[in-house]
Amino acid sequence: MNINIGKLLQNRAVLMGDKEAFVHRNKRWTFQQMNARANGFANYLTKLGYSKGDRIAVLCKNNEDFIAVLMGAAKIGVITVVLNWRLQVAELQYIVEHSKVKLIVYDVDFEPAISALKEQLALDYVYANHTVPSLQAIFEEDTEEPQYKASNDDVALIMYTSGTTGKPKGAMISHNNLFGAGIGLSQTIDWWEDDRFLMVAPFFHIGGIAPLITNVMCGCTMILMETFEPITAWQTIEHEKITTMMTVPTMLAYLLKTYEVASVDTSSIRNITCGASSVPAPLILGFRQLGIPVQQVYGITEYTGAVTMWKEQMDKEKFDSMGKSVMHGEMKIIDVKTEQALPIGQVGEIILRGPQVFVGYFDNAEATHKVLKNGWYSTGDVGYIDHDGYLYVVDRMKDMIISGGENIYSAELELVLSTHPSVADVAVIGVPDEKWGEIPRAYIVITPEAAITETALIHFCKEKLAAYKVVKEVIFVEQLPRNAVGKLLKHQLKQAVAQ
Repeated sequence: MNINIGKLLQNRAVLMGDKEAFVHRNKRWTFQQMNARANGFANYLTKLGYSKGDRIAVLCKNNEDFIAVLMGAAKIGVITVVLNWRLQVAELQYIVEHSKVKLIVYDVDFEPAISALKEQLALDYVYANHTVPSLQAIFEEDTEEPQYKASNDDVALIMYTSGTTGKPKGAMISHNNLFGAGIGLSQTIDWWEDDRFLMVAPFFHIGGIAPLITNVMCGCTMILMETFEPITAWQTIEHEKITTMMTVPTMLAYLLKTYEVASVDTSSIRNITCGASSVPAPLILGFRQLGIPVQQVYGITEYTGAVTMWKEQMDKEKFDSMGKSVMHGEMKIIDVKTEQALPIGQVGEIILRGPQVFVGYFDNAEATHKVLKNGWYSTGDVGYIDHDGYLYVVDRMKDMIISGGENIYSAELELVLSTHPSVADVAVIGVPDEKWGEIPRAYIVITPEAAITETALIHFCKEKLAAYKVVKEVIFVEQLPRNAVGKLLKHQLKQAVAQ
């Protein structure tokens, strides 16, 4: 069986061509109409001389142009490099140069960034809705189904990792990877043909792409939201009768905070999925009080999205876990030093196997070989699996602090500190110490009008943790460095310590 993600859209166009598939602002597109647009783009790329293995980039928000470009390019084997529109020009330049892209499709809002890139790079083509030819003209020029040129393990897209440890790496994701991720999601949680899915997680994140593919596979209607704004999201939920959506914890927090102000009918909502980082218990419990179940997902770009899922039907009280492995995925815990499998309940590195494991990093064989071993992907995350098969993610290996020979997990300290009413945000790192090798230091953002001291926070930790785990230093800051999807950039804090 030859799998091509563009073919999925064609199949949907045949099966339910007239069904409303994509909604964006005042525009509504059927599967048949979107497939025709994708064909137009595929045929135009062929006309320009693009063929299997060539790469293009897309700098678009969650809109119909992004979908037509991705699906159209995939049909003829052209690889889409997804650009994060929240990045600065210098960061975009690195990705475009590294991926050797010569054609960029973009939203008109990003004209300044594209103009700056054109001054620095030798780009052959740039297309938007105001260029000549315009994207709309390209989509409409030749809408015949093209000859498919790629399938299965051929690369469909490249997603550059968030760069929490330095320069981003281009994760190559195949047609099979995307198909496997879609099967894993739709077979693990309730994903229905009648769903109306609010696509608010950005497409530059795997949490946006994986649901897109899964929704096409399942025949769901997608309501595209370019920029998250909580009141608008609530209003869209009511107006479009949204049944489900994918979020990150920051979005979930704003939705909960604005629920009463929005004062909308949320009876259509069946559940909300949340990932990118661990979902705080107050958010899960807060939405539970509203009658809206939150599904927690542990996802990784290199695993094409979801690794594990937790939903209330599994075990309502295990919301502190990341749930169980998605269908067709394998997971085990190994000793960090010996790489031998560890028994139930013991902490070690999480490694994964399955059709979702990515192809490798673009033009970076060294990094690829470090994480792909005998068919398994090494996540660099530390955790354990309990007797019931639930995964608990403890920390990132690189963030583990070794103090006096003892392993201290920064995430555990962050969890404890985050429960203090005066703490709005927290990050813990290890800093050099002559006696202990490393000691834990906490960077704290306090809540507005709060008054708390370093001594009080250290004492708070002592009440809840073993003495060797307690933070030894506290630094108060106005904000913590985070990337576009809210992940802490601890390497920036560590760099500041090293300077």
